[in-house]
Formats: sequence, C-alpha cells, structure tokens
Amino acid sequence: MTVHFIGAGPGAADLITVRGRDVLAASPVCLYAGSLVPVELLEHCPDGARLVDTANLDLDAILAELVAAHEAGLDVARLHSGDPSVFSAVAEQMRRLDAAGVPYDVVPGVPAFAAAAAALQRELTVPGVGQTVVLTRTSAQATPMPAGEDLATLGLSRATMVLHLAVNRIEELVEQLVPNYGADCPVAVVAAASRADEVVLRGTLGDIAAAVRAAGITRTAVVVVGEVLTASSFPDSHLYSTTRCRS
Repeated sequence: MTVHFIGAGPGAADLITVRGRDVLAASPVCLYAGSLVPVELLEHCPDGARLVDTANLDLDAILAELVAAHEAGLDVARLHSGDPSVFSAVAEQMRRLDAAGVPYDVVPGVPAFAAAAAALQRELTVPGVGQTVVLTRTSAQATPMPAGEDLATLGLSRATMVLHLAVNRIEELVEQLVPNYGADCPVAVVAAASRADEVVLRGTLGDIAAAVRAAGITRTAVVVVGEVLTASSFPDSHLYSTTRCRS
C-alpha cells in the first residue's frame, strides 16, 4: 500500500487537481483535517471508505492510522489543505513513515497564496517591480522561527512577501514591516481564498490593521505585502517581446 499526501487546494472543492481527485477515489482510507478540507471532497471517496477526521488527533494517533492501513494492505489518501510543500506539517509524518518502512508519495495542490493572487487578480512577479516572493509566517505559540527569518530581516530586500498563519497578529506584522517597506506600501489580506465566504481587503501598511479588525478576520487568511499589488507602469516581459529570438 501507499500513503498518498494530497494537496486539497485552498478551500474550494473544485480546486483539487484531477490527479488528486482520482487518487482519492481509489483509496479505501482517507485521513483529512475537517476544519480545513472541504467536506465535499469526501464525496470522491469510494463507497465504504474509512474516513478519519484528524482535526483533533495528535501526530501519534495519525501515524497509528497510517501504519494500521499499511498493515492491512490499504492505500491511504492523506488530505492536506493547500499544497503539501508549504506549511503542511507533512515532513514530520514522512519522517515517521520512513522509520516505519511505510511507502508514500505526494500529489501537489493549489496553495493558498496562489488562490489569494487569483482573488486579487494580480501577478506576484512583475517585471521591473518585483521578481522575488517570500513565503513566511510568524510565531507566537507555534514553532519558533529559525534565526535570521524574522520579518525585520526578511523585509530588508523589500521583496513581495506573503504571510501565512499570521493575520491574528496584524498589528505586530505592521510594526515589523513598516521600517523596511514604509507605511504607504500596498497590502492585501485575503481570507478564505476561493471559498464562497472569501473576503478581500486592500490597503497599505498604514491602515490595513484597522481594516482587518473591522472585518473581524482572525484566521484562514494570507497577507500579501509589496509594490506588485498596485504596479501599473512596468516594462513588458521579455517572454513575449517582439525582439525575442524564437528560432
């Protein structure tokens, strides 16, 4: 058997990939985070599948389910929100599966930052404005950030920054980012990206905290910071240039 780590996408059930849907439909066991993964995706599971909501399970309990399925010769669909490569906590599961000799693979998904950019109708890499995107978060009760990955240090480049798991500390983010980006730097907050209850806020580092509090946004949101959000005067890319050699 195989444990299939599947990116379920940012929230909308129809944003799972075709491959992810098909693997889900072929797996007699499905572990999913009920607080984050749309329940509509479970409709793709085969009849009689064992469905396990991991929202209230710790790592030991999750691994026990995966190992038990392996011993029973059953494939497992392990649904994670967004894409497994970013802030998914799959690394610790993979490490334990390696130790237990349980095989696994990964099916990528649509990450939250991509869904947020789509909602904003903005490209995050604009020629002459920004060609680097920093994906990061902050820490409070969560795992501490490694040395050198604090916002003040990361912000020195003024690169486009996308913050996950941080909107509930918006005032602190603003305080740490303003010295590098400036109070007039464009900011957007996208909550529940791609879902029916999606909320989009636009502003600057100077006013975004008040807007977030007024909207009551406390979770399931990404914060995007950078000049690419409002850029309109920029050169065309070389990709489609008439001067590009295409022979």
